Amino acid sequence: MKKGTLKQILLITDGCSNQGEDPSMVASLVARQGITVNVIGILEDDQQEDPMGLEEVEEIAQAGEGVSQIVYQKALSQTVQSVTKQAMTQTLQGVVNQELKQILGPNQTIENLPPDQRGEVMEVVEDLGEKSNVEVLVLVDTSASMQNKLPTVKEALIDLSVSMNARIGKNSFSIYTFPGKRKTIQRVIDWSEQLDSISSIFPKLTSGGITPTGPALKEAMYQFSKSKLSRSMKREDESNIEETGY
Repeated sequence: MKKGTLKQILLITDGCSNQGEDPSMVASLVARQGITVNVIGILEDDQQEDPMGLEEVEEIAQAGEGVSQIVYQKALSQTVQSVTKQAMTQTLQGVVNQELKQILGPNQTIENLPPDQRGEVMEVVEDLGEKSNVEVLVLVDTSASMQNKLPTVKEALIDLSVSMNARIGKNSFSIYTFPGKRKTIQRVIDWSEQLDSISSIFPKLTSGGITPTGPALKEAMYQFSKSKLSRSMKREDESNIEETGY
């Protein structure tokens, strides 16, 4: 099995979408492009019950073949890291299962292997999780109800960057918020290996009233292809410079 690039959208929100396409339908479209959609729903620390608005969190992640979790603000940092890593393992297990079916037959999966073989396969999955390249686009809901949660989100993303960079594989992060001022989503940080620069950016973010989660997911999906095109053009420019000697 070859080492590849795992692509994830990490949606951080606290409520239901109220404008545009059904986010679950969009998440299904995103997953078909090889991009996992993971969702974290944030509760107020003093909130006793899960609000109705967070019911769609699980639906979006399930449609996006990703991981979902509802969490209180104080536990957000650990949750962001665990959801990201859990989604990586889940994606890799899916790839391994496809290869097992090709080798051993259509009904064969990791779960069907004898315990000793299953353990060996999971060791391979864990090793790939350390070595695979990862692209994570973080999509942060900045609707009005999220305003007091943004400082917690900022700290959680810095911790995610530190944790992920302890891996062997390369990491690339970008951060977008929604709703944007003039567009569906607004870029906060372009693709980068580190997220420490968000400390100076997050306090400047403003919150809006609407939550166009579906359109935001669709725009986030397009950023992966734009990133690939940008990197390709950059490599071509560097190659031209080397050939001309400048």
